[in-house]
Amino acid sequence: MIGERIKQLRIEKKLTLSELAERSGVAKSYLSKIERHIQSNPSIQFLEKVAEALGVGIDDIIHEQRPAEPEADVDDQWNALIREAMNSGVSKEQFREFLEFNKWRMGNN
Repeated sequence: MIGERIKQLRIEKKLTLSELAERSGVAKSYLSKIERHIQSNPSIQFLEKVAEALGVGIDDIIHEQRPAEPEADVDDQWNALIREAMNSGVSKEQFREFLEFNKWRMGNN
């Protein structure tokens, strides 16, 4: 699914496989394998590079349905926030704990 989505977005942007590989800084052979479903489960770093080169969010690659335009800015902001948290070393569990704490704090005010 991810490979099909990358290929679809690449074609929509009128990019060749070589152009996307060059713009994203990933190996053309690896990108080709992803698009052809020979390789699966690409890393988040790979998805970030390809998404940036395509001018879309990671969510646009992972999910086939695109958000409506008014929500696009919010989604991009959330994606940036998630990437920032991941890059700073925040784990999913730590983020969940923060959300639970914040819910508790909001309920006690």
